[in-house]
Amino acid sequence: MSPMYFSLNSAFMLGLMGLALNRYHLLSALLCLESMLLTLFITIAIWTLTLNSTSSSITPMILLTFSACEASAGLAILVATSRSHGSDNLQNLNLLQC
Repeated sequence: MSPMYFSLNSAFMLGLMGLALNRYHLLSALLCLESMLLTLFITIAIWTLTLNSTSSSITPMILLTFSACEASAGLAILVATSRSHGSDNLQNLNLLQC
């Protein structure tokens, strides 16, 4: 395994571990999700460069668009929960309550 693939794999795993283990603030969970999507974007961009095919060259841009939409929706949820509950602590949120 080359050092580049190892570093991309470890960056994705660190984001996944941060999402799984650090569940106190909503903002830290959103940052972990964004780092995972950015790592996937870099990996798919490198993969399309190594394939030299024009048919899959739009795939990284589609993923980048979806990650921007995910970030804007996550920040909207963060603002809504901090206005309604006073903080972004995930322990204070009850998803079963309207």
